[in-house]
Amino acid sequence: MTELARDAAAGLDVQEGAGGQAVLDNLVALLDLERIEEDIFRGVSPPHSPVRVFGGQVAGQALVAAGRTVPPERRVHSLHAYFIRGGDPRVPIVYVVDRIRDGRSFTTRRVVAVQHGKAIFALSASFQKSEPGLEHADVMPEVPDPETLPTYAERLAEFPQALPDVRKRPRPIDIRYVNDPPWVTRQTGERPGRNQVWMRADGVLPDDQLLHVCVLTYASDMTLLDSPLARHGVYWDLDRVLGASLDHALWFHRPFRADEWFLYDTESPSASGGRGLATGRFFSRDGKLLATVVQEGLLRVLPPDGQNARQD
Repeated sequence: MTELARDAAAGLDVQEGAGGQAVLDNLVALLDLERIEEDIFRGVSPPHSPVRVFGGQVAGQALVAAGRTVPPERRVHSLHAYFIRGGDPRVPIVYVVDRIRDGRSFTTRRVVAVQHGKAIFALSASFQKSEPGLEHADVMPEVPDPETLPTYAERLAEFPQALPDVRKRPRPIDIRYVNDPPWVTRQTGERPGRNQVWMRADGVLPDDQLLHVCVLTYASDMTLLDSPLARHGVYWDLDRVLGASLDHALWFHRPFRADEWFLYDTESPSASGGRGLATGRFFSRDGKLLATVVQEGLLRVLPPDGQNARQD
């Protein structure tokens, strides 16, 4: 196991709910997988994990595994993933990479994450060498600068009794809500169709383009399902909501640094059958469209007595 991975397994000395460089270094450590055999890697979870492994973590680690079997001059341009089972944060995750294709321009990898002898996650990723082509992109919405907005901790401080478990988790990603957070609109009665947050890695990342893509992949699973929940005035931990990521797709359009501010603009076009669909766009601070994401999540709102409810 690498030194960084050992740090991740042991946990860094950070306070509950802390952010900053030390917490970001812990995320970098989580993404520094151990190679245990050709095309087989092992990752760990932080000691402060909730009951299940965070979906962004396993997606980011799987992309690291895929990327370490691809020449560095080929950048990932898309990934498609399924969350099959909830991950156990108490034991390592083994990532098995299948080298599907190495073409002249594109490289394809498939990764299966395994725990307790069963697949918990499957990812397909495509990498491409740089080449010229047509250029156009959507325009970024007009939003306030991130420095003018309250921090995530300041937003939570407005509601001291809300989300006690969320307050305890270290935050390697700095998040600034442009609109009111869902736990606020739940009380005010507003039912927004769009959720917007500024994000960035809360510190400085190494100059490793694959790492920056994997950090954005990690962040892409944060706040995304806020969009369908906010439309119905319910929220995690404040209501009896059972939720989990089901599938996740990302397309990377342009190079970026994940330790610089990017806008995450999300909305939910549909919810039905105990599932909610969310779409998102990442924009750089200077307005460039960086990536597009689509996710469907399990969203079950339990009745007050919790009867006839189950979680897969």
